Amino acid sequence: QMDEKWIIISEEDRRPGAMTREQYILATQQNSLPRTEHPQFYPVGIYGWRKRCLYFFVLLLLVTMIVNLAMTIWILKVMNFTVDGMGNLRVTKKGIRLEGISEFLLPLYVKEIHSRKDSPLVLQSDRNVTVNARNHMGQLTGQLTVGADAVEAQCKRFEVRASDGGKVLFSADEDEIVIGADRLKVTGTEGAVFGHSVETPHIRAEPSQDLKLESPTRSLVMEAPRGVQVNAAAGDLKATCRKELHLQSTEGEIFLNADTIRLGNLPMGSFSSSSSFSSSSSPSSSAPRQTIYELCACPNGKLYLSPAGASSTCQSSSNICLWS
Repeated sequence: QMDEKWIIISEEDRRPGAMTREQYILATQQNSLPRTEHPQFYPVGIYGWRKRCLYFFVLLLLVTMIVNLAMTIWILKVMNFTVDGMGNLRVTKKGIRLEGISEFLLPLYVKEIHSRKDSPLVLQSDRNVTVNARNHMGQLTGQLTVGADAVEAQCKRFEVRASDGGKVLFSADEDEIVIGADRLKVTGTEGAVFGHSVETPHIRAEPSQDLKLESPTRSLVMEAPRGVQVNAAAGDLKATCRKELHLQSTEGEIFLNADTIRLGNLPMGSFSSSSSFSSSSSPSSSAPRQTIYELCACPNGKLYLSPAGASSTCQSSSNICLWS
């Protein structure tokens, strides 16, 4: 049994820092407890293989963090990440700006594509470049394909306009093709080939060049309801054919107005006192030289010359008419 000890502490001893009665009693009770010769201690913490595994995992986590940080810095450096964008890609107030050559492996959906003011816009592909236009239902309404062999356009109407965008230079649809240029110039050696009729109000050649209308294997036909006019203001007009040249007027007349009208290579007959004609090309040496001739026409339409006399010397029984 533990002896109880009572200590009386006066009021004077109750000053700051002095022990109270209860504290003193508890202190004396703890000192009076029996003490063992070998006290037991219980360790607190992680020891042994658990501690080594914990250190290993902490070291592995640190190495992983360092590698991730290094890879992140390398990716930022290689991809050229900046505040404005990544690499050749820049994000501006007007949209996205690409500088240099860019490749898109998947579809690109944009509203507008335009180049810089000082450089052209180039769309390049190893096979072909195709531009499609669709309506609100997704149906294909127009297609432009630029390939290695040809440029194809599939649409309802194709137009080529001037630089100002007002004048239509070329337009094509299912019904017609319209060329609105001031001058259509064909530089090919074979010229322009038309499979059907050609309607035009005016045909002229370039300055200091000849105008030639030719049909190598078939006939050449020019028709107009109110007349066909062919003018040569400063030169000659020549019509040449291999067989017949027909000048026909069904209701009017054929009017030849010139200072001199010459019909070359006409047969020439001679006049004698017996009023017979021969087909000699020149008068006899004894007869006087003939300088005036009369133009005669046979019933079949053949023309020949006859020496002029006091009256007409043309006869339908001429040898020239009989043997023609």
